[in-house]
Order: sequence, then C-alpha cells, then structure tokens
Amino acid sequence: MPTGTLLIIEDEERMRRLLELVLKPEGYELLLASTAKEGIRLLNDSSGIDLVVTDLQLGTTSGLDVLEAAKRVLPDVPVLIITGYGTVKSAVEAMKKGAYDYVSKPVDNDELKILIERALQLRRLSQDNQALRARLDERFGFDRIVSVSPNMAELKRLAVEIARADVAVLITGESGTGKELLARAIHSAGPRASGPFVALNCAGIPDTLLESELFGYEKGAFTDAKKSKVGRFQLADHGTLFLDEIGEMSLSAQAKLLRVLEDHRVEPLGGLRSVKVDLRVICATNRDLPDLIKKGWFREDLYYRLNVCQLHIPPLRERRQDIPALLEAFLEASSRERGIRIRKILPDALAILQGYHWPGNVRELYNAVEWITINCKEGEIRPEHLPGHLRGVSEPTRKEAPSLLAFGLSVEELEKAMLQEALQKTGGNVSEASRLLKITRNTLRYRMTKYHLT
Repeated sequence: MPTGTLLIIEDEERMRRLLELVLKPEGYELLLASTAKEGIRLLNDSSGIDLVVTDLQLGTTSGLDVLEAAKRVLPDVPVLIITGYGTVKSAVEAMKKGAYDYVSKPVDNDELKILIERALQLRRLSQDNQALRARLDERFGFDRIVSVSPNMAELKRLAVEIARADVAVLITGESGTGKELLARAIHSAGPRASGPFVALNCAGIPDTLLESELFGYEKGAFTDAKKSKVGRFQLADHGTLFLDEIGEMSLSAQAKLLRVLEDHRVEPLGGLRSVKVDLRVICATNRDLPDLIKKGWFREDLYYRLNVCQLHIPPLRERRQDIPALLEAFLEASSRERGIRIRKILPDALAILQGYHWPGNVRELYNAVEWITINCKEGEIRPEHLPGHLRGVSEPTRKEAPSLLAFGLSVEELEKAMLQEALQKTGGNVSEASRLLKITRNTLRYRMTKYHLT
C-alpha cells in the first residue's frame, strides 16, 4: 500500500472532501488546508511532508504562491497543481516555477493516483540519492583529507573551487601524499559526483595492455580477444577518469589520449566506429613533466591539455604539524575496525615522529601506525613501540664486510632480501625503491609479485 504524507490545499470544501475520500483509502496520511495562508503555515510547521497537492486558484490567492513557498521551505518536495482552467499558459507557468506536474478539473481519480505515486517515487529516489551523496562525501569528501597546516588549508580551498569548474586537473606530488584521495574529493564535490569515478594506474599496466585498458577493444581485435571489452574511457562516461602516474604513459598512448581530449570520442581497438564520451579527466604524477618534455618522453601538447588547473600536494616533511592530526585519525580508524584502544602518545614518541623525514609521506605514516597498533599493548605509545627505522635503530657497523657467500643464501633469496630492504627504507614507496635498486618500476613490481612482497 502507498505511504507518505500529503498536504492538500483546496478552498472548495466539496473538492477537498472528494480528495480526502479518494486518497485516504490508499494509505496516505493527509494534512488538509482550505486557504493558501493555512497551507503555507503547515509547510513551515511540518517537516514530514512528502508531497503538496494545491489548487491553482485559491480565492484571491494563487496556488503559485504556495508553490514558491514550498520550493523555499522544502525544495525537494514535489508539488502537484490542480487547475480548473486547463490553460497551457497557467500550466507552463507552474512547471517553470518547479511544479512536478498538473492535473485539470474535473479530476480523473485514477490519473491523480498515478501522478501522486510517481511523484512520491521521485521523492524517494531524491532522498536515496541524498543519502548516498552524504555517504560518499563522508568517505571521499574533502573532510577525509586530514590536515591542520596552512598550506594544506589553502590547497583544499583551491581544490573546492576547481571541483565546481568541471575542468581537467593535474595533481602533482611525491608518492604517498594522497593524490588519489584528493582526486576523489574533487569528483565528489563537482557536478559529476553522481557519475562514476574510474581510476587507472598507468605505471601498473604494461605498455602493451595500457591502450586496450583505456580504449577497450572489439572481439577479434587481436589473438586473445575472445570477446569485446569496454575501456576505462567509456566506463567513466558522465563521470571522472583518474589517470595516476601519467608520466609513465607511453608516447603512443599519449597521442591517443590527446585525440580523445580534443574530439571527445573513443575508438576501441579493432572497432570501425568511434564512441562519444563525456567525462572529466584528472591526472596525477610524481614526476617532473616539464623535464620529461625536454627529454622527449612526454608530449608538450598533451601537457597543456591536462594542466588546465594544477594542484601540488606538499610532502609530509613540509607540513609536520599535520602529523598529530593524521596519527589521531589513523588510530581512531584502527579503533573502529579492530577494536584497538590506544589512549595517547607520549611527547618523546611524538617528537620522533615529527622529526622523521618521511620519504614515503602519509602512506608511510599509515604503515607506521599499523605497526604501532600491533606492537603497543599498554594503551599509550612510547618510543620503543615505534618501528626501528624511525628511532634510528640499526645493526652495529662492521669493521670488515663479510663475503656474500658467507650468508649461505641462494641468488633468489639475496634478491628477495634486497627488495625487502629497499621497500623498508622507502616506506613502501615503489618509485624510490626502484631508484635505490637501479631498476625500472615495472621490473620491481614484477619481482615483488614473484616473491609475494607488498
């Protein structure tokens, strides 16, 4: 049975009684008013109204006044107009002012019931969307970017303005600073928030597969194409495509990306027709793109296409005042998820955290908190609860380096140990670790997978 609270405003007693007889048996709760003034008073006093049904002519007052009051007090509540004149002019004026629909006298009872149920369905859908938006804002909004430092406050202020502009955004910053979190917040605060947010890490996919991931492919486009696949561009239609580590993209893929940004059309591999897409592109990089342009590794025309608005996230070492707030947020999350109860951190332990240089940035701090929640059992964090590399704890210096063969390890075991040490020193930062090891990022990712390292 239908449910909902309806406000009925009708100055004719016979018509008001008829509407009550028609709608009451349907299960609706009815609020009845005989004048526009009384109806507006009920609008102001009753927050649980789901639909307003008002006559267009209410004595000396127009139902349009009720409509304007309803849109001002309860903007998401639909308003259904009843008109005894059925003129196109009055109906059009009501619709322009935001009426859901109108029905002409004499009222067809079945038509009225259908219109009311459709309007209430729209109302419920609007409420569901608002609830979903609130949950998304809570999970991905700017409030999720924990900070107290002035430079981060200015960054968030600028990001809010950019989010509303629906333009391409380039986010720069070291690995682990939270570039994807900022991209999600921009999407959530922008006009495409109701659309999808699709992310792709350009460095995590081999060059041979990157283009098929971006543009999709048709069945039979290549040997292993057993069926068609939709690319990330099409998946992000009417939403946002986030391309992380854009500096790692091949020149071939860059050229095709530029064409999509210019034409707003995608050509799947092996396809005969292009597909129109409407989306926002947000890119992120920890590389110096102007330097890559000089070296011929990045297209200058693509750079200017992507760099409409640039946001730079400062490294954690340049905003150390954010560390206590981040620490509190991470500990609170651990408390909710795993029941960890840590009440406070001692000043000397906090001084160590704030004095560390954090090459892995916020991600490394998060990993350190994970270690702390495992190691700390007394409810307060002391220096000995911190990871050893934060406290400067290391093995005593040896006078003479031993032969590697003396360890009795295989080549694979030595390689795995080197990978582990590099990842530990960089706080899990793959870019920094690959530089220490003097190998490419893709090679490091392959070997991490080979040895089951994270």
